[in-house]
Amino acid sequence: MRKPVLTIFYQFNPWRSSIGGIQTVIRTFVKYAPDEFELRLVGTGNDPQMPIGAWQEAEFAGRAIRFMPLFVLENDNVRRLVPTTLKYTASLLGRSLASDFMHFHRLEPALATMNWPGEKTLFIHNDIHKQMNAAGNKNAILWRRFPAAYYAVERLLVSQFDQIFSCNTESAQLYKQRYPALAERVSYVRNTVDNEICYPLTLDKREEGRRILAQQMGLAEDTRFVLFAGRLHLQKDPILLLRSIAALNDPKVHLIIAGDGDLRDEIRSEIGRLGLSEQVTMLGPVAQAELAQLQRVCSVFVLTSAYEGLPLVVLEALACGTPVVTTRCGETPNLLSAESGVVCQERTPVAVADALQKVLLNPSDYPIEACVKAAEPFSARTVVGAIYNDMLDRWQQRNSLSISQIGSKTFTGVSP
Repeated sequence: MRKPVLTIFYQFNPWRSSIGGIQTVIRTFVKYAPDEFELRLVGTGNDPQMPIGAWQEAEFAGRAIRFMPLFVLENDNVRRLVPTTLKYTASLLGRSLASDFMHFHRLEPALATMNWPGEKTLFIHNDIHKQMNAAGNKNAILWRRFPAAYYAVERLLVSQFDQIFSCNTESAQLYKQRYPALAERVSYVRNTVDNEICYPLTLDKREEGRRILAQQMGLAEDTRFVLFAGRLHLQKDPILLLRSIAALNDPKVHLIIAGDGDLRDEIRSEIGRLGLSEQVTMLGPVAQAELAQLQRVCSVFVLTSAYEGLPLVVLEALACGTPVVTTRCGETPNLLSAESGVVCQERTPVAVADALQKVLLNPSDYPIEACVKAAEPFSARTVVGAIYNDMLDRWQQRNSLSISQIGSKTFTGVSP
């Protein structure tokens, strides 16, 4: 019997440094895919010489896959005049890339797949409706300028999905309410952390790593590090983070920003305006393994987002033994314990600064073991493995049914 084929659709190149939890999720699904599946990824290329619109044999994380770039995209960390999602969707129109299983991580590409046979799954990575209604610049996300159009597209496309997975419990419940006929297809699914990459150090090794990092950066040996990692986008509200560091007003605290995006230049200007040039370092994009090394030695990971699903960087920080300070958004407040982080009740610089100070002044209240324990249920090998097992069961059941139907037709067609 042939292997079932899973095709993953998303606008990125897995071999390139690309900021975002979606990219990490997809890489995890490739890495931990069982041998029983054939994997295909429809993404983007970064080399003008690369064949476009054709399948290529490739390997990622030791796993053989087939890869098709739809167009060249040299840097997907910044927004363009024509949204990348729109260009990706347009590149799918007129093609037929149907397979046994298809995973979508954005809704829009499903415009091109409505008539494709096969089992389709939509992964929802944000609380979409809070995202659409969030305050701030309407240009941050194009759909926020046309919310009625988005909801019309959603109603048109959502019924084609056999499964709808959301990493946010509130978002999953809202989809069930908005589409009661599809309620049985909607479920909460845990985001994942790769424990082969994200793991803790002992307390002594952690302190040694922190001192080494301070020396490498030319800072005082007793410097404590606050880490932010993610796309520099209004969703993450890095300006609020900078103002929180200013409100903390502690010269022995240094903020490390790992990431890139549309707000890069604005962040640099705000750093200068607030007089934080000696207290903030912008690293740009950082590979996952290198980021994990930072997460293992920083004192606290901070998230000041306006809306979220469940950020993978939070799980990665916890798995590395680092406590988390977060605004009250997304799924993060539901998984933090009193010993693994602090949830800010207000999205203000003072509230975030107070939470950071609480963790920085009382590190023994947030032990490594408690942080690791909070991330344990999200192990990539376990979560992804369970999803693949369910897919394989459904595949085998469908094939058993098809074989039995063929056998039944053959038997009834034979003369006694």
